[in-house]
Formats: sequence, C-alpha cells, structure tokens
Amino acid sequence: MAARCEICGKGPMVGNHVSHANNRVKRRFNPNLRRVRAVVDGAPKRIKVCTTCIKLGLVVKAA
Repeated sequence: MAARCEICGKGPMVGNHVSHANNRVKRRFNPNLRRVRAVVDGAPKRIKVCTTCIKLGLVVKAA
C-alpha cells in the first residue's frame, strides 16, 4: 500500500533519527494521510489525501 497523496503526490521522505549521543539511524517520514470520500470526476470516490490538501481546500468532500 503506497503512502502517497492522490492530490499533490506527496510521499515518504527519509532522514535520520538522532539520539542524545548523536547516533544516527535512518528513518522514514510518512505523510499524514486520511481516507476521505471526495468528488472525483463528478462521482464520489474514496481517496487517500494528505491533511495539507484537506486544510487548503483542494478536496471537494462528498456529502
């Protein structure tokens, strides 16, 4: 299951988890995705959307 926003295409990023002893271990930052019922091409459909797109109003929710 891909962790990718279907509106903006935002996906996972990688970085380091840094401890107090400055040890570095690779980690993964996943986008904050929500499954919403949205209107896509005039019909309601369940899509995975990041919360940034929801806050910006890029998603037209189905009633």
